[in-house]
Amino acid sequence: MTVGRLGIDDVRPSTSDRTLPTKAVVGEVVPLSALVWREGHDAIAATAMLTSPSGRTIAVAMNAEEDRPDYVHAVFAPDEEGLWRFRIDAWSDPYSTWRNAVTKKSAAGQSAEEMANDLAFGAELFDRAARAALANARAARRTDEGEEDARAAQRADEGDVAELLAGVAEALRSDAPLRERLEPALSDEVTALMSQRPVRDLLTRGPECQILVERKKAAFSSWYELFPRSTGGWDDNGHPVHGTFQTTADALERVAAMGFDTVYFPPIHPIGEVNRKGPNNSLVAEEGDVGSPWAIGSKAGGHDAIHPELGTEEDFVALIERAKQLGLEVALDFALQAAPDHPWARDHRGFFTELADGTIAYAENPPKKYQDIYPINFDNDRDGIYNECYRVIMHWVNLGVTTFRVDNPHTKPTDFWHWLISKVHETHPEVIFLAEAFTRPPRLFGLAKAGFTQSYTYFPWKTTKRELTGFTQSTVRFYDISRPSFWVNTPDILQAYIQTGNKAAFAVRATLAATLSPLWGMYSGFELYEHEPVTQGSEEYLDSEKYQLRPRDFAGAKERGESLEDYITLLNRLRQNHPALQQMRTLHFHTIDNDQLIAYSKVDPATGDAVLVVVNLDPTYPQEGFITLDMEELGVAPSSSISVRDEISGETYQWGMRNYVRLAPQENVAHIFALPEVGLKERVKLAYRRMDDDEYRP
Repeated sequence: MTVGRLGIDDVRPSTSDRTLPTKAVVGEVVPLSALVWREGHDAIAATAMLTSPSGRTIAVAMNAEEDRPDYVHAVFAPDEEGLWRFRIDAWSDPYSTWRNAVTKKSAAGQSAEEMANDLAFGAELFDRAARAALANARAARRTDEGEEDARAAQRADEGDVAELLAGVAEALRSDAPLRERLEPALSDEVTALMSQRPVRDLLTRGPECQILVERKKAAFSSWYELFPRSTGGWDDNGHPVHGTFQTTADALERVAAMGFDTVYFPPIHPIGEVNRKGPNNSLVAEEGDVGSPWAIGSKAGGHDAIHPELGTEEDFVALIERAKQLGLEVALDFALQAAPDHPWARDHRGFFTELADGTIAYAENPPKKYQDIYPINFDNDRDGIYNECYRVIMHWVNLGVTTFRVDNPHTKPTDFWHWLISKVHETHPEVIFLAEAFTRPPRLFGLAKAGFTQSYTYFPWKTTKRELTGFTQSTVRFYDISRPSFWVNTPDILQAYIQTGNKAAFAVRATLAATLSPLWGMYSGFELYEHEPVTQGSEEYLDSEKYQLRPRDFAGAKERGESLEDYITLLNRLRQNHPALQQMRTLHFHTIDNDQLIAYSKVDPATGDAVLVVVNLDPTYPQEGFITLDMEELGVAPSSSISVRDEISGETYQWGMRNYVRLAPQENVAHIFALPEVGLKERVKLAYRRMDDDEYRP
């Protein structure tokens, strides 16, 4: 470890030890910042030096805040997928130091004689700048015939700059009055030139950091989960019929029409017969019970096989193709566990934990027992497990799967995930991995740093204003590392807030998930207000689809007015139409004097699109209050009056800083306001954000 000539601390974005990259997507406005400092009072400046995956070098000048000159910041928008590298260089800025000194001294009435040394030093500064411009002109020689015109223009420009700067130096050495000698050096034109091509002393290079830039879908996507086996409808006697990939393809049209872009299937592999579970997780399965898809493997095959009743590999490939035609990407579940009759249990007993009595240990999460599942023991046959898992993943990637939802990754070694994801990305960097990591922050963020593209979160259990505000702000703080996906429900999570069956409660949760995070998801049946738990106090669904076929009459429910489909479609359309809703970094909560009302805004730094969302968290009673807008966060002056259009009702209002709102859940649970476009200067400022003192990490 060495200490640089100038101090460069708290470089962001970066992971804690800088050995792993942070995250971004193509076109995303990424904030860069650092603390740069030195002894004394001389001015310093900083430049972000970026290297693209293809080897291009880009220099971005960094700005400092007037009231906090040690904090420098900039933004950039990556235009290539792959691993970007950057460092922040600090340097002594002799021109800014000199300009500050001579401005103050001349204003204080000092004479040319008293400022003789300052004038001489300034002349030498401009001589140095002029020589640099001449060197640039000489370097702009013709390298091939096609570049001659551009090179000639560059030589001419550099020559003009050199002549101008040499003239400034000559003026400073002249015998003219002090004001005339200083005027060229202090002009706006010359100041801008010296900012664009600075004289740099004591150049100090900061640590190198990395940013992994992925495709846009890694950060913005709407997921819908369904069980292919439940798409078969009913027979003439009203009994559920096992679905196929063909019936699933038909079901995808409705999913696409709702505006979802990713459809996620639980495991589609053969299901174990040994210790198969019956309906509602009963220990005894009757003839015809289909079992849990997460009990993977039987004599029909394992993780690289397809359940025979669903179809063939050719049918699956055709399903992927149909999904693409509808604008959907198929996500598969990757669950590293096995049924007792999985081929691994026969051929690779070393993959599991063998007990003293010679049996293989099944999964337990006391008091829950999973007799139909064997967990993998990663400390036994390490090489065998790693290579087999990679083989399985690549089997599906080669069939066209580019997204995986990973089951319980926090119960497997993190270094395994880093190895596996990195190895897959060596040849297929487009593959997305969603971590089903309902776990504590250190594990969640650790998995994200190890390579997971997206992460489930504790959002389902955050229902009050205080919980939602604090939780979501923490996700913003770590957004460079972990991309949060807000799910309203899953086959395992029927949160108490929606167990009442109150239809407005479902609309509230969908609104919050779809507008707070660029990534959100829902499990089939949510749109039908399914809400009955298996027992009081449980979060398990009654007649859970995990253990039985559960076809649904979506069309009939919609005709009867018992479906949330239209509202969900509206939410997904607004997410597509408003780039602001595709952002996380610019999320800002506004003050509202009722704890049952929550208000927040988002701005897209690239386009200036701005949205304000107000939600009634009480699904039963009307709530009203006054919202005080943080006008600076909306890019307008505090005294301004702005036009806001409710994208749900279509009504337009004229709002100022303080405004009255009332939301009755029987009518509408939320306002989603389109705001006036934010100007370039303001949205760039919102993009980098000011770093709070308590976030300083030396």
